[in-house]
Amino acid sequence: MFCERRAALVHIEGLWDENVSTMEGRLLHDRADVAETEVHGDIRIARGLRLRSLTLGLVGKADVVEFHRVTEGETAVRLEGVAGLWQPMPVEYKRGALRKEEGYEIQLCAQALCLEEMLNAGIPSGAIYYGKTRRRLDVALNKKLRTETEAAVARLRELLNGNATPQAVRGPKCERCSLVDLCLPKATGGQRSARGYLSKETADAAEARL
Repeated sequence: MFCERRAALVHIEGLWDENVSTMEGRLLHDRADVAETEVHGDIRIARGLRLRSLTLGLVGKADVVEFHRVTEGETAVRLEGVAGLWQPMPVEYKRGALRKEEGYEIQLCAQALCLEEMLNAGIPSGAIYYGKTRRRLDVALNKKLRTETEAAVARLRELLNGNATPQAVRGPKCERCSLVDLCLPKATGGQRSARGYLSKETADAAEARL
């Protein structure tokens, strides 16, 4: 959802590089992903929970899944070895400040779809926790978001099966991307060819020497 070319560079070409943002995000996820369970009153917190959906063909790991004790509810589940009914809710961790981000909400919804299939439960909502401001955004997992998530999964599968990396489309988000030096959007984006870009760079360098 952030960039199809970036997805292809990672999953088709096997490229990766880090910047400050990805390193901070990885450290935040590492702290959240330590596999353990905490209990705080009527909330059980599972960290690093493995996820899968055979229907969507997804595997992954949730940063946090909260299980809230409820007295009743068609969407609640029973947990092995634990009394009562519990409502699951995934919580995704992000490093920045609180904001609406379509890709984050789709990622969260994908986790919920995996959990629903695994637990035979219903999950009406989730949350995104933002580390910089230490605030969380509640997200309703409505029909529109679920449809968008399923479409994103289908598009990703189409992209990977096509085994072709899309052309770069240069934009403001490129400056935030850790793969910008591998992607070279300035050289390959838009209508300019890599050959033309290199020719101009060579000419500029020669002119500078003069």
